[in-house]
Amino acid sequence: MARYQRYKQTAAAYWTLNRMVMRAGALAVSRRIRHNPRQPGWSLGYAGVVEFMRMGTPNRAPFVARQIRDPLDQVGALGRATPVVRKAIQVDGWRGEWLSAPRVRADRVLLYLHGGGYVSGSPLTHRALMGHLSRHANARVLALDYRLAPEHVFPAALEDAWAAYWWLLGEGYGADRIVLAGDSAGGGLALALLLALRDAHVPLPASAICFSPWVDLALTGASLHKNEATDYINPEILHATAQMYLDGHDPRDPLVSPLYGDLHGLPPLLIQVGSAELLHDDGRRFAQRARRAGVDVQFEVAAGMVHVWQFMYWIEPKARQAVQRAGRFARRHWGEEYGKQQTRQTGQQTGQLAWRGAARRLLHRPTGG
Repeated sequence: MARYQRYKQTAAAYWTLNRMVMRAGALAVSRRIRHNPRQPGWSLGYAGVVEFMRMGTPNRAPFVARQIRDPLDQVGALGRATPVVRKAIQVDGWRGEWLSAPRVRADRVLLYLHGGGYVSGSPLTHRALMGHLSRHANARVLALDYRLAPEHVFPAALEDAWAAYWWLLGEGYGADRIVLAGDSAGGGLALALLLALRDAHVPLPASAICFSPWVDLALTGASLHKNEATDYINPEILHATAQMYLDGHDPRDPLVSPLYGDLHGLPPLLIQVGSAELLHDDGRRFAQRARRAGVDVQFEVAAGMVHVWQFMYWIEPKARQAVQRAGRFARRHWGEEYGKQQTRQTGQQTGQLAWRGAARRLLHRPTGG
């Protein structure tokens, strides 16, 4: 009976998605015929995907978590990932998934933090993207399945990311062998984790990769409204998910919104944004502030692309190019002199601090140097 119910649910999901795909394709074709595209230069396939994503993204209150999660979960469950090797992992309070493309190096790790507004998403929904990134970076991926709001509000996601990073150190991975990566909320979470690690004088990873990072939960960027007609996410859902995650917490706390933090001392960063996405100004402003703080930042703007366009790897050439550049960025920063220094620090400090207690010390900010 349980198997029958799963088959029934899968068939229903396919039927719903097929109808949405047909409607989205019809809208894209209609706009093309009327010479009124959302963005000039989009291919018909890309335009159809954007219309499909807009249909699946809630845009009216009241918002509930299930309503936000279902569309992404359905697409993730039915999508086909690039060939990967997977292994589930669960360690004292957090869980995730080891994932790797065939024949990649086992001594390098991308700690990937998925997007979804801190309310939705999982390793399953992002498996295809992570598989491509694993192949281009020639490294394993540890996909963190962090706790989601509103059931688990701030700082739950950050505590899970903190604990997973410490677990990697405890497993023998030097900090110079680790690269943080994430998209959307996961990109902001990766940057918040860097600030927490730096403030606690913990060895930092070799670099970080952020696809369309959400770094301002106060929602002050001008592109939130400038690009509302082109992107598939909308200001209303960003506001709703921010409130679910914050649960009354200050949206300008740097551990929630890294844009407002002191950014000195961070490792090299790759930040990719689309010119047609709502969070364009989040990435742009963070890159500017990080550079002023002396951080090595590679900031890339993809013309005409929407939020986390890297998902459209097989549809849009710019998505493939972006993921390929991210892989090269990770490879370039593994093993540099910066990383060698971090390895020595790792050896000195991992014997002093146990990862099991690290999450409890997350919000402690030392005042001394």
